[in-house]
Amino acid sequence: MAGICLVLLSSCSGRVERSAYQAELDQIAQDIRSVENGDIDSISEGEKAGKIAYLSFRRASLTRDNADFKTAETVIDHALELLGPTEDLYLLKAKLDFSRHRFSRAKEDLERIPGAMGHVMFETIKADLAFQGGKYDDARTSYETLVRRGTAWDSFARLAYSTFIVGDFATADKLYIGAQDRITAKEMASYAWVEVQRGFLQFSRGRFKEALAHYQRADRAYSGSWLVDDYVAEALGAEGRFKEAEARYRKLVAHSPRPELFQALGDLYLFMGETEVASEWHEKALAGYHESVSHGDVHYFHHLSQFYSDVRQEGTEAVRWARKDSELRDNFLTQDSLGWALYRDGQFAEALAAINRALSSGVEDAQIFIHAAVINLANGRTENAKNLFRRAAELNPSYGSFHVHR
Repeated sequence: MAGICLVLLSSCSGRVERSAYQAELDQIAQDIRSVENGDIDSISEGEKAGKIAYLSFRRASLTRDNADFKTAETVIDHALELLGPTEDLYLLKAKLDFSRHRFSRAKEDLERIPGAMGHVMFETIKADLAFQGGKYDDARTSYETLVRRGTAWDSFARLAYSTFIVGDFATADKLYIGAQDRITAKEMASYAWVEVQRGFLQFSRGRFKEALAHYQRADRAYSGSWLVDDYVAEALGAEGRFKEAEARYRKLVAHSPRPELFQALGDLYLFMGETEVASEWHEKALAGYHESVSHGDVHYFHHLSQFYSDVRQEGTEAVRWARKDSELRDNFLTQDSLGWALYRDGQFAEALAAINRALSSGVEDAQIFIHAAVINLANGRTENAKNLFRRAAELNPSYGSFHVHR
């Protein structure tokens, strides 16, 4: 019992110890205060602004909170006003724009600092933009070049993902392990993120227990992360452990009230047959998506397309948002989303053209295969549909289990 107290509590008095996630957020807040209050001597106002910019972006990267990203954007722009077009700040700005799906802006950010070509972050963002634009071979070549340089863990992770999507599960996992080998003890959030990706490899093949084992390792490495909880809840739902998944999601949305998490909880209730409570959470999700869009944000276009395709089954709206998403990036994800939206709208021939473009990428994904199969059936291509259903089942025998739209 004493050992349990030491693990769970700072003492046996009942005071709960902070999670690693909260401890890092608290440290970032303290560091920002120290810079703002002048506790760091001998640096200019511009340098202070630069330090706050990096800290603010780090906080936003952890929380994925819209308000935190807007704060980070404001302080990055302020630092650029004070320091001028410095390479490091424009690279940071490019990372922020990319993370918010403002891909054209991210490209413009890189174009402002041509001298940074060859810098690992510059080449990484450039490769990521190529991947999002459907230039998979160019992106993969860049990732391979960065991996050969062997310095950045996230280069290994990016190459792992690009390997995974075309069905090379074993090599992808080895690359993720290579990423973890390059993560320091101070980067446990990154370690946990990679462990979640390794778990998702298993999840995508219907191996839910194996996925949970990875997610639990991630939680032990970096406790309190909403990201880990999200994936744990999904895996619990896929296993049919609905009450546990519900409890996990309820706790999650209380601490991280974001529309995609509202939708995940609503989807779980719908899967459980609780349509009324599902509708309540779906309404909250939809309101959150539209509020974000009303503020000029674009990163929820994909969610909106999926929402109108699968929750509301309103084809016209689904197509509207899918096309907006496709204008930002043209890859197998947006092609699949557009194809499915067109199918919901009764535009079967156009849906087939879109889903065939997604399949031409070489992607191996059970849900995309299912979409393609249904669309082929709608076009009278019965043998193609049978083959696609078979491929989906071979890839993930449990493809009909609960899963989250990501």
